[in-house]
Amino acid sequence: MALVKSSGIRGRQHGLAEQVFSRAAGAPLMPGNAVNLLRDARENYPAWLRAIHEAQRSILFENYIIEDDDVGRAFADALMARARDGVQVRVLYDWLGCQGTASRHFWRTLRDAGVEVRCFNPFQFDRPLAWLGRNHRKTLTVDGEVGFVSGLCVSHKWVGDAARGVAPWRDTGLEIRGPAVADLVRAFAQGWSTVGAPLDEEACLSARASLPMGEVALRVVAGVPWSAGLFRVDQLIASLARQRLWLTDAYFVGTAAYVQALRAASRDGVDVRLLVPGSSDIPALRPLTQAGYRPLLEAGIRVYEWNGTMLHAKTAVADGTWARVGSSNLNPASWLGNSEIDVAVEDGPFAQRMEAMYLEDLEHATEVVLDGRARRLKAAPLLPRARRGTPGRRGSMSRAAAGAVRLGNTVGAAVTNHRELGRTESKVVFGAGVVPLALAGVALYWPHAVAVPVALLGVWAGIALWSRALRLRRQEAEGSQQPPRPEQEVPPLPTSAAPPADAAPEAEPRQP
Repeated sequence: MALVKSSGIRGRQHGLAEQVFSRAAGAPLMPGNAVNLLRDARENYPAWLRAIHEAQRSILFENYIIEDDDVGRAFADALMARARDGVQVRVLYDWLGCQGTASRHFWRTLRDAGVEVRCFNPFQFDRPLAWLGRNHRKTLTVDGEVGFVSGLCVSHKWVGDAARGVAPWRDTGLEIRGPAVADLVRAFAQGWSTVGAPLDEEACLSARASLPMGEVALRVVAGVPWSAGLFRVDQLIASLARQRLWLTDAYFVGTAAYVQALRAASRDGVDVRLLVPGSSDIPALRPLTQAGYRPLLEAGIRVYEWNGTMLHAKTAVADGTWARVGSSNLNPASWLGNSEIDVAVEDGPFAQRMEAMYLEDLEHATEVVLDGRARRLKAAPLLPRARRGTPGRRGSMSRAAAGAVRLGNTVGAAVTNHRELGRTESKVVFGAGVVPLALAGVALYWPHAVAVPVALLGVWAGIALWSRALRLRRQEAEGSQQPPRPEQEVPPLPTSAAPPADAAPEAEPRQP
């Protein structure tokens, strides 16, 4: 890979390093692709709609949020029109992501027009915690010839409101043509098969699907819960970068291991930068966000806060040779809990375009610094309320999850003393101390207020386990037990790290 070459690894070690990277990512390097960088909804949405209108065989569309608004209805109309013309159109949406954004009538209208619609991982009574694993992917694949991967959902928030002075959400996507598009088809098929009958992948590919369309080599890192493929990739990139590592993330909650990797890179002289949103959907989480800056800033990492409405992009670029674009945030939910999909591009010209775009973004951001003898954080002010737009409930849930992890990191450090806490974390620790004291007071004075919820949770868990056991016994008794649905696993790599350009690539199924 280009980053391995730039790190100075040569000879047999170079081949070994490439193998290590492929195995860590769970995805082979696929040459022969053409990649187009798309910025914001103004470039992504028209490209998506154009590809849908030109579809001849199949459309595979999955997204975390599809909203029943002007944007969502424009996509629905385009999908229904192609379905009526005989194109096989399949839509996979996430149950949690689309709660409250689209009605049953919206999905029924699509189905009535011939679109096959499936809902990923709806809540099930007998699986109380299964709903935590979400499909956070955002992909569109047409005819197996063109594919799109991004962080964009389908909603007016990504378009903005010029009349009210609300800017569009900042996001990044890719248009891919070439053999790697077959990997996107297989990734979609993996998620599709967890909901119902498997997808006929070959029917979604044209005769030209495996033909080289360009000179770019890339990996489709399609991760599933607990595979941690992208986490391993991010760790490797932090270790291999020699000059620059520039990150953009919407909900950054670095684990101790990843933060340590970034700090080590910075202390070795790597120019490490992190661009994050400057305006939070939940203002109460801002102190938690700032608390995570200190260990980065003290190691020389430069942190910037976006001044616009919302920064939703998830990108990375290293040494002008390697870049990543996709749906994964730098936090445990994306690394471990969700189905996500990202594209790691190993191409100098493309990475340089990513660096140029990053520098343009920094012109609309404010740098966070440690100021004064007390080493206090000095950050960007909050945006005026009128410019923040309507807070997204789904975005707020993501922020809340990120805040919960960050809170856990701070409280854990306070209890175990495994790192020094900063002054900005005093409020967090104080607030965390109030919670157990309040619970203790409630338990002492109103014991039923604690006992009843615990008992109800116990009843729910017991009934859920019994119902599953009875279902399995009934299947066994009837002799009609069906084979289990395929697990969300990463398939083994092909024996060749780089298959011939005229062969259909092997790829792991995976996650948004």
